[in-house]
Amino acid sequence: MNFVGIIPARYASSRFPGKPLVDIGGKTMIQRVYEQASAVLDSVYVATDDERIFQAVQAFGGCVIMTSDQHRSGTDRCAEAVGKLSGEAPDVVINIQGDEPFVDASQLQALMACFDSPDTQIATLVKPFSEKDSYETLANPNSPKVLLNKEGEAMYFSRSVVPYLRNVPQEDYLQHHTFYKHIGIYAYRRDVLTQLAALAPTVLEKAESLEQLRWLENGYRIRTAITYVENVAVDTPEDVALCLTELARRK
Repeated sequence: MNFVGIIPARYASSRFPGKPLVDIGGKTMIQRVYEQASAVLDSVYVATDDERIFQAVQAFGGCVIMTSDQHRSGTDRCAEAVGKLSGEAPDVVINIQGDEPFVDASQLQALMACFDSPDTQIATLVKPFSEKDSYETLANPNSPKVLLNKEGEAMYFSRSVVPYLRNVPQEDYLQHHTFYKHIGIYAYRRDVLTQLAALAPTVLEKAESLEQLRWLENGYRIRTAITYVENVAVDTPEDVALCLTELARRK
């Protein structure tokens, strides 16, 4: 099976403009993401709408595709990029977050393994919350939760704590149920990705501001793979310090 990795990267960001080009230990963040993905995947491309990012990727020898600045999501940007691939027709496209400079090889491999089943349309990662986490960590709306069915498929994503545990104090939630955090790396069969990019926003997606709910509302199935790796994401300038600490730990 042929896999290709696409890293959507845009310069504009309300919380951290230009973050793909931030320096992390002598390399831009987008270069670190690219190198991590390339260690697993034979084909990796950055998809961007910004000439500065385009030139930076070319400067370190990476593959890059210029895309529209009108996309609503990384999924839409991936779909355009795949349509522009020259001579490649991947079976599966992996959408890799451009703000996670230490994306782990095991995570990409777990997503790829989901497509051993011919029924898999879309795959994503989930990570169990620890019993040592506080309720405040669990309830953080910036950390979406996932409900799974018995087949390991996503039933629902929410910024709220789901499920509600009746007659259980909030501080004891994590001792009575395994809650899953969504890790926003996706993989899609190529034809499914094309279909997703054509879908209109839906009611639940707008309510939660989570694009994957659009797919569930339209009847698509999302298989999940469990990871125990704690990702280091860069959302704000302050997060760069966390990356430098992680980089020092790895040396």
